[in-house]
Amino acid sequence: MSTDPLTRPRRGDAGIRILQTASRLFYAEGVHTVGVDRIIAETGVAKATFYHHFPAKDDLVLAYVAEQSRAQRGIAAGAEAVPPREAILTAFERMCTFGADPAYRGCPFINAAAEFHDPAHPVRRAVAEHRDWCRRLFRDLLAADGHPDPERAAGALLLLKDGLGVGFDLDDPAAVGDAVRAAVHAVLDAPARDGAR
Repeated sequence: MSTDPLTRPRRGDAGIRILQTASRLFYAEGVHTVGVDRIIAETGVAKATFYHHFPAKDDLVLAYVAEQSRAQRGIAAGAEAVPPREAILTAFERMCTFGADPAYRGCPFINAAAEFHDPAHPVRRAVAEHRDWCRRLFRDLLAADGHPDPERAAGALLLLKDGLGVGFDLDDPAAVGDAVRAAVHAVLDAPARDGAR
């Protein structure tokens, strides 16, 4: 298994098709529910081709998590082109739009982490690395916006993102969206605490 989940290995068309098929199935049905034989059948590749690209299922799961992280990082790449507060608000609006979609099945990172209980497992480490990136992004945007306590507020936004990921799956999307917007504004407009700058 690759030690750096964000290092995208070179893959031919078959490898890309395998990852796309697995990503669709993993997100819709869960990682452990979907077996290698089903991915092979739906992709239409030979078993040897599958194992050439992904020597074990965990390698494919790790590639799936890394691909989800790359996609989110790509969306966030333009954040520096807009005012930091707007970038944060836009990120949460995108999450609200995604969460209200009927195809929404929860946060892919929370879902994957729930299926791998060992925090030392490479999939859990990849999820943790993505969360660290997300926390740093929020912290940097908050600091650029002049927030009095960007580290603490970034943690609050990450927890809000987690709650959103679960809330949209379990509750009324309109109510969750309204609550999320109010909570994001409360974090952005929080006054300085004693001891904070």
